[in-house]
Amino acid sequence: MTILPLRLLSASLRSHMEDRFSFVVQILAALAINGVEFLGVAALFRSFGGLRGWSLAEVGLFYALVNIAFSFTDLFSRGFDVFADSLRAGSFDRVLLRPRPAAWQIAFSEFRLRPLGRLAQGAAVFAWAASQLAWTPDRAALAAASVAGAFCLFYGLIVFQATMAFWTVDSLEMMNALTYGGVYAAGYPMDIYRPWFRRFFTGVVPLACVCWFPVLGALGREVPPALAWGAPLAGPAFLFLSLAAWRLGVRRYASTGS
Repeated sequence: MTILPLRLLSASLRSHMEDRFSFVVQILAALAINGVEFLGVAALFRSFGGLRGWSLAEVGLFYALVNIAFSFTDLFSRGFDVFADSLRAGSFDRVLLRPRPAAWQIAFSEFRLRPLGRLAQGAAVFAWAASQLAWTPDRAALAAASVAGAFCLFYGLIVFQATMAFWTVDSLEMMNALTYGGVYAAGYPMDIYRPWFRRFFTGVVPLACVCWFPVLGALGREVPPALAWGAPLAGPAFLFLSLAAWRLGVRRYASTGS
């Protein structure tokens, strides 16, 4: 069971390499688009000098960590992202006939390598921001915990998006507001937003738990250690709940009849 995902990833890489020029162009395009986005942030800092007491390097760390996390999510969640299409086509029926968990099969059914461009750009911003900040082993561990928690949270959102397809296939735009919109929002310090916005992304979609509290600790800002270390666990918890909802959707699925 553990070897098959590697084979699928290898097959996906070979298929992308069939047209190497197109593959390289896609990666470079993603790198350029995301690069221009951060250059815009840097231009704002150059014009205004700061953002409510935050330096460009500190904002760069927020930006880099959330984009790195989402890049890994986007890389490995393609099967769930296009699940509604397979549901409409009736191909999910074949998945249910195989002697493996449906979620496991969907997760490794397809890989998308275009997010490597976002990953490279996020890593470049992280390298620059890290060179401007003071680091200790604990702060580095908190940064890693933020990436792991955010990966789980975003993956959970995409699993939940796929689960909603059992009831409706028109949920994509609403969920994109939480995934891609969440990436954009978490690229800045949460204290710049209105209180209702912070409450929503703390208690409903725990984006602040994985992208705000641990990064505060990584930056040496004032935050209770228990909160900095414990908050990223909201990501795995959200993924667990999303998978529970997925299993409920699979149980009520009655086939397309095709």
